[in-house]
Amino acid sequence: MVPKKEISMVPDMGKWKRSQAYADYMGFILTLNEGVKGKKLTCEYLVSETVEKLLAMLGTLDRWIDETPPVDQPSRFGNKAYRTWYAKLDQEAEALVTAILPSERHDAAPEIAVYLKESVGNSTRIDYGTALRVEDQLAIIFKVFDKYLRVMRKLQKTYRMEPAGSQGVWGLDDFQFLPFIWGSSQLIDHPTLEPRHFVEEKVVNEYHQDYIFLECIKFINELWNISAVPSWSKVNQGLIRMYKAECLEKFPVIQHFKFGSLLSIQPVKP
Repeated sequence: MVPKKEISMVPDMGKWKRSQAYADYMGFILTLNEGVKGKKLTCEYLVSETVEKLLAMLGTLDRWIDETPPVDQPSRFGNKAYRTWYAKLDQEAEALVTAILPSERHDAAPEIAVYLKESVGNSTRIDYGTALRVEDQLAIIFKVFDKYLRVMRKLQKTYRMEPAGSQGVWGLDDFQFLPFIWGSSQLIDHPTLEPRHFVEEKVVNEYHQDYIFLECIKFINELWNISAVPSWSKVNQGLIRMYKAECLEKFPVIQHFKFGSLLSIQPVKP
């Protein structure tokens, strides 16, 4: 089944919030949020064969950036070489996905390939934005998601991609939001680091290799007023509420979401 858009008007947002896709997606976010709580990026964890295949795929996307340098053009932003890079992905996406899936799930490759292409930006506008084994939780964030962030940041910097929306619908660094949620979860109950410390350059430089939140701060070099919040638990809870309100419940964001059999628009079964 090829995913398609289902949210075309503001009143459709109720259908989205009652959908199986919304429940599954938030369940995924919160499960991983709990899984990384109090864990360092440098801690020990299992890495499954599937995770290794995902990392290899992201490595391929990374290599294609090196093979597709920016072109000279008058416009500062939205380098047109990105379209060449994206055309390669468009051509190879289904094969990349098939190589990761077990043979009995190869039929899902066309559907997943759509989400893979949606996850790297828009080739027309040249902007960026739009069931889980317990033992894989840390590897998914600390390996796969970390690699994904690095590839996306490389895309954004190499091709001068602008965030979708006037200030970036994804939030804190205009491009990403989830790393701040999961990164703050890592820091819950930390014996010495408090929210007020992340504004200190020395702290960021010392701990950024252990904590996603501080790695994000180091990358964007922008600070905002959560340093006044008394605990990382409250920061984490506030970020989850903010993500729901500013991303998942905003029509300009969700109107672009595509639904299929894996992420279904059908309502959650009672």
